[in-house]
Amino acid sequence: MDDDAGLSAELVAAVEGARRRAVRDGDRQIDTAHLLHSLLENDPEVRAAFDGGPQLARLFGYLVQRSIGYGLRWQGGVEDSGALPVVTTVEGFSPLASAALRHARLRAAGRPGPQVPDADRPSCGDIARGVDLLAAILTDPRARAVEVLARAGVDPLDVCARIEVAVGGYDGYAGFAEEDDAP
Repeated sequence: MDDDAGLSAELVAAVEGARRRAVRDGDRQIDTAHLLHSLLENDPEVRAAFDGGPQLARLFGYLVQRSIGYGLRWQGGVEDSGALPVVTTVEGFSPLASAALRHARLRAAGRPGPQVPDADRPSCGDIARGVDLLAAILTDPRARAVEVLARAGVDPLDVCARIEVAVGGYDGYAGFAEEDDAP
């Protein structure tokens, strides 16, 4: 699968940044905390989903500590919600990160109303944006990104509510259940 297919230019930049961060940190896979850190650095729409400067400063502080402190306990482990088999569908991504990317694309495809055009992809009706990936990541409380948010005192439900108010979307899925497992 092409990692960049169906992703906005900002989201492609964030995924590449997460990939570089994982390599630099010596991690086996790109996980949701890598994606969160890179989304915050690369996408103003994602930053707007948080409650301003002090909250973002705390969050960046915890994300930086990840590579020099508490994140070391994650090295060598696989981020997994338990809802999926421990097999990645996108090489280099944790099962949760891979599922979040799939669900970001589904979220974008199901978003009602006009889409924000992407200069690199003129047909943008199904282009996933950073906020789509952020919303997908936040649906699983076992995601490392959600753990980072909790440590920074950020409520994932508040962030999701801000995303829904700002850009809309759909919540036609719960967590990262596979399509075959959906009711």
